[in-house]
Amino acid sequence: MLHSSVNSSALNTSQLNSGRQAKGQLSTNRPLFTTMQVLFFTCMVIFSVFVVAQTAVANTNDEAASEKPPLVRFHAWGGSAQVNGYLQWVALQVKTRFNIELQHVKLADTSDAVSRVLAEKAAGNHDNGSVDLIWINGENFAAMKKHGLLSASWVSELNNFSLTNPEENSAMTTDFGEPTLGMEAPWGKASMVFYYRSEHMKSLGLMAPKTTEQLLRFSQKAPDRFTYPVPSDYLGISFIKYAALALNKDKHSVFYQPVSDASQKTVLPPLWKYLDALHPTMWQQGEHMLRHASQLQRLVGAGELSLAFSFTASEIPSAVTRFDLPEDVRTYAMQDGSLANVHFIGLTYNSGSKAAAKTVVNFLLSPQAQAKKQEITVWGDDTVLDMTTLTNAQQALFKKEAAHPSALDKSKSTALLAEPHASWTDALRDAWYERYGARY
Repeated sequence: MLHSSVNSSALNTSQLNSGRQAKGQLSTNRPLFTTMQVLFFTCMVIFSVFVVAQTAVANTNDEAASEKPPLVRFHAWGGSAQVNGYLQWVALQVKTRFNIELQHVKLADTSDAVSRVLAEKAAGNHDNGSVDLIWINGENFAAMKKHGLLSASWVSELNNFSLTNPEENSAMTTDFGEPTLGMEAPWGKASMVFYYRSEHMKSLGLMAPKTTEQLLRFSQKAPDRFTYPVPSDYLGISFIKYAALALNKDKHSVFYQPVSDASQKTVLPPLWKYLDALHPTMWQQGEHMLRHASQLQRLVGAGELSLAFSFTASEIPSAVTRFDLPEDVRTYAMQDGSLANVHFIGLTYNSGSKAAAKTVVNFLLSPQAQAKKQEITVWGDDTVLDMTTLTNAQQALFKKEAAHPSALDKSKSTALLAEPHASWTDALRDAWYERYGARY
């Protein structure tokens, strides 16, 4: 009869050593598991580990897939095909290089974005604003600075900011007379230029005007062939500033101080006298004026205007290349000065994507992005980089293109007129509307 259990004490030493088996007892030399059992259990363990590992990998992949790349919302004027196209290229670059989604929020008026950030601050939204980056300068920067709507001292963190040589170039750290305090990064440079239809000038028997006084005489001899946007538009207020400076050559210093009632009484009378004479000669007798700068170029292209102006010289040949303007268009700068400024990019104080936004701006300041932006067929916006800070290879990116017949002749020197103090923008605009009212 077999015992159902083994009493180890019943096994003596001699029995163990001899390997003999007592009748009716189990041998302690018998393995607990057979070779096949061991192999089966081993396979089961390996299979279990594999299943757990695969599950963990799948979970990790699901988590990675659910993590969206950071979104950076860049609020910028959307009225230019060149600017829009360039920002599409930038969006592709930052997505490929840094896995950042860049969204260009197109604006008709930059002040709309400023108002949005101000409203968010008033509502207590200090960490997750709807505006990350904003293309600004002048009065919009001054307003955002005044109300604490921009992040401070972040520009120095950008590696490429040093390529602008800010220590030797105060224009990189000053915006319409206002110190930027690291709240905005320089992006490009621009100056006012005029352009005309050469075939129209031949038919009219006139030369393109080279000064404000000549512009008035031209418009009197060729009525309905010139106009400017209302001063709520950036190009419209730029024309008012240019005229005010050109008509007050001996009082320029007044414009670079904060505006006052006394200074306005000094410089505004010549401006009003000039505009009072100009308006009746303009397109639609000056009773109806354009609301947006983009409409000015369309009227020239349609043949309704013979003379217009822009704040980006390279925009003109680029438009001719795209057939938005006819081939007989020519560009030039006024002899009594060209209003000039640097435009910037601000980072809002309540952006929820500050790190990604800084990466985007640093790329925008790279030699590659700045060179691309300067190409006439892309945008034609002048770079803010100092060529002396670049390597030979980086300088080579800014290759000189063959001169376009419609392009500004840069071999000719142009007197530049710095932007007045930011306070003058609102003062001139308000005074204009008070005198002339809404004309659109």
